[in-house]
Amino acid sequence: MSAESADHRVRLLSWFGLATGLLGGVLVAFPGVLPIGGPWVQLVLGIMTLILSFRARRIGIAEVADYDGRLSLGAAILGFIVTFFAGQAAFGVLVSLAN
Repeated sequence: MSAESADHRVRLLSWFGLATGLLGGVLVAFPGVLPIGGPWVQLVLGIMTLILSFRARRIGIAEVADYDGRLSLGAAILGFIVTFFAGQAAFGVLVSLAN
């Protein structure tokens, strides 16, 4: 794979990861937007953010010479935050169903 192609893939994965993280963050901040299935959608968006950002970091470290991973690192941190709060909401739904 050429360096230009790897750089393009890293950039796309980083921006898509950041976009899914921001969308998950908005849904965590405003949970009434998705009344049915909201915590599960948030959880999926958080996990997608983590997958996309860490894949961008892996490709960037391995194949891009002057790789600066701040964007994908920010997306990964955002993914952890979204996954944490969405996991809490999903656990609350599961506990309420069990009682």
